[in-house]
Amino acid sequence: MPTKKRSVTIQDVAKAAGVSISTVSRVLNAKVDVASDTQERVLAVIDELGYTSNLAARSMRSRRNNLLGLVVPDVGFPYSIEIMKGVDRAIAESVFDLLLYTTGGIHKPGTASREQHYVSLLNNSLTDGVLVVASSASEFITHAPIVAVDPHLIDPNYPSVQGTNYQGALEAVEYLLKLGHQKIGFIGGRPEIMSSGRRLKGYRDALTQAGVEIDESLILPGDFSTNTGHERALQLLSLSSPPTAIFASNDQSALGVLQAADDIGLRVPEDFSLIGFDNISEARYLGLTTVDQHLAEMGYVATQMLIKLVNGEELDSKVYKMPTKLIERKSCKALKVTI
Repeated sequence: MPTKKRSVTIQDVAKAAGVSISTVSRVLNAKVDVASDTQERVLAVIDELGYTSNLAARSMRSRRNNLLGLVVPDVGFPYSIEIMKGVDRAIAESVFDLLLYTTGGIHKPGTASREQHYVSLLNNSLTDGVLVVASSASEFITHAPIVAVDPHLIDPNYPSVQGTNYQGALEAVEYLLKLGHQKIGFIGGRPEIMSSGRRLKGYRDALTQAGVEIDESLILPGDFSTNTGHERALQLLSLSSPPTAIFASNDQSALGVLQAADDIGLRVPEDFSLIGFDNISEARYLGLTTVDQHLAEMGYVATQMLIKLVNGEELDSKVYKMPTKLIERKSCKALKVTI
């Protein structure tokens, strides 16, 4: 019967190096009162035995771990996947490795406090800096660099990469207006995220600037999820005077709208037009008109910003604004005016 391999302990390191346990501990904690030859011997043994504090040992030589942290709300969420593609590309071009933490979903209670805990844990012992994606928390306590993608606040006290959410939403609604739609439904996003509010404001301002009266019954709250998008679409489409077009705050919500239309026997765009936001991979295959905010590029730029900070370099700007672009596909059509 095979035996389970025992983990290497600090006692094993001390015995192999011919020093006391306290000496090994002092080396790992970068104490300056350990002779250089003793320190090198201890570090060599740690590497040889594969002691679990090897990260700490490596940092003794370089004064850093060459490890970045990434905190995302849900690794299975298409939005997160697209951002991680860009992060992965930047990591591949660098000397850094990546450690991923996830809160496991936006609906879990205490998400903000868990995000704060993860950032504190990573930046106080393991990583040289942390990327935080679409956080629920508004602030973080950390001594190491942090860069946010789509942060909680529009002007956080740490560097960030943000999409031009207002402009993207404004252009999306203006596009629907040009197609003749005035009764446009809106499904919102996570209320605690800055981008949600900016997209709602873009929706409202586009209608106001076009002289179209805003119908509050057509504006429903959401959370960027497919299930909620499905529920809100059923509400909108069951109105006595339903919208002729729906603007969903993200593509995940728009997928829910498509499911709802299928459930009740409606077709897009024959019965109503639909537009999303994000341009995830599924949007292309479904022919969804959407706003591309270049998620992979946002992840790439944010990682480059973080690496600069870790290397002690100055950033050109604390906030990087990623331009959005309207992608026209098959889910929208001009409204036929009946006389």
